[in-house]
Amino acid sequence: MSSSDDLPPPRRPLFFPVVIATTFLCIIGISVGILLANERDRREALNQGNNNTPSVVGSPPTEAPPEEPSPAPSLDGEPCREETLAAAAKAGYPGPLAIVLHLRTRTSDVYICRDASDRYFYHANNGGNDEWIEGETALFVSRVERRPDDFLAVANNGTTLSVTKKRLLITFTDGRKETQKAVS
Repeated sequence: MSSSDDLPPPRRPLFFPVVIATTFLCIIGISVGILLANERDRREALNQGNNNTPSVVGSPPTEAPPEEPSPAPSLDGEPCREETLAAAAKAGYPGPLAIVLHLRTRTSDVYICRDASDRYFYHANNGGNDEWIEGETALFVSRVERRPDDFLAVANNGTTLSVTKKRLLITFTDGRKETQKAVS
């Protein structure tokens, strides 16, 4: 009888498979945690958006619409363009909307509109095109702040759009600025 007959068969080392499995489980857990934190932050931002603070384009309101539609509040002023009403509704802000400021430049047609809760919206079309195509010729922004001298809209990519009766000032994320003056 040899000495190897009495010994159990050699065991495979488990250290590396256990370390690899633990690493993957940690990565999955961290990823789920980050996703949940982002979702919580998004919901908090939406809740703040329902309290007259700016919100992000395309973010629907967090509250479910009432079962029975309530009568629409009335606004003084000329109603906004149909394209603006459609873009606002798509972003979760059903009208009515009234025009607060209309600026026409050589290359842009800009509207600042307001809803009944004093939330402001920016909607512009460029290129002198009569056809408003969201994402191509038209831009709708729901993050708009009324300041003493202008309206400041912040697009999703961080570009800011300052609008007055006399000009549109576009500040791109790389720092470039473009001023478009009003035309008659």
